[in-house]
Amino acid sequence: MLLEILLVIVIIILLFIIFYQVKKEKTSPTEIENIVNKVWKYSGIDEKIGELNLQTKEIRDLHYAFEKMLATPTQRGYFGEITLETILKDQLPQDMYGIREQISSGKKPDAFIKSTSGIICIDSKFPLENYIKMVEAKEEEKESYKKQFLQDLKKHLDKIKDDYIAPEKGTANFAFAYIPSENIWYFLVNEAFELLRNYAIEGVQVVSPLTLTSKIEFIRAGVHSKKLSEEAEKVKESLLNLSKIFDDLDESWRKFTEKHLKGLLSNADDLDKKHKKIREEFEKIKKF
Repeated sequence: MLLEILLVIVIIILLFIIFYQVKKEKTSPTEIENIVNKVWKYSGIDEKIGELNLQTKEIRDLHYAFEKMLATPTQRGYFGEITLETILKDQLPQDMYGIREQISSGKKPDAFIKSTSGIICIDSKFPLENYIKMVEAKEEEKESYKKQFLQDLKKHLDKIKDDYIAPEKGTANFAFAYIPSENIWYFLVNEAFELLRNYAIEGVQVVSPLTLTSKIEFIRAGVHSKKLSEEAEKVKESLLNLSKIFDDLDESWRKFTEKHLKGLLSNADDLDKKHKKIREEFEKIKKF
């Protein structure tokens, strides 16, 4: 982007110099060519264009490699699992998620998150064969592949609903269908919004890396809030227990002072009187 801006600025300067030179005095085509060559040479436009072309080629090759990878089911599944696992590792503590582990319902999702609503299952095996064909097809064939892709999508989302939404077996009342591509998610939002909305109502939410990341933040906040609430409840219980212990201690102390301490003080006073009497008698004897 910076190279493009720099190139435009240089061209504008070049045109301005040529226009100014032609306007100032009559300049021959040869002289104009010399001016252009000098500006071209000393501005380094050749190098900038070369770098820009190289970067464009690298981006094009990367995009082609990515599309090719998505076209292969095995590689696509592997890529989806890797990106999904990376997101979960980056955002959640290890005790809050699982990767390809069996859950209480007996199923083994690609991943799951432990939440306050139950276990949230995540499936990353998205059917993209007809989507790839649609992208690569001729204009008149695109609509046919689009319909097939949406049919594949419905079947896949139905399977997720049947396999991973079972609150009676410990799961949440919703699950995630993960797509490792923002472009495909954006396509679905624009071309099949009603379909996504209807399945979301039934509990299957289609998510991309960015949307999953935002949802995980809410899930983590909910879990943290529940932990704080549980800790506050434990503190409350501890204070109540301490209050009961204090009440028992207070009652025992009251009984002790009434029955024992007062009697002890009375006995001590009587003993003190007798001691004084004996002392007085000894004082009298000393006087003899």
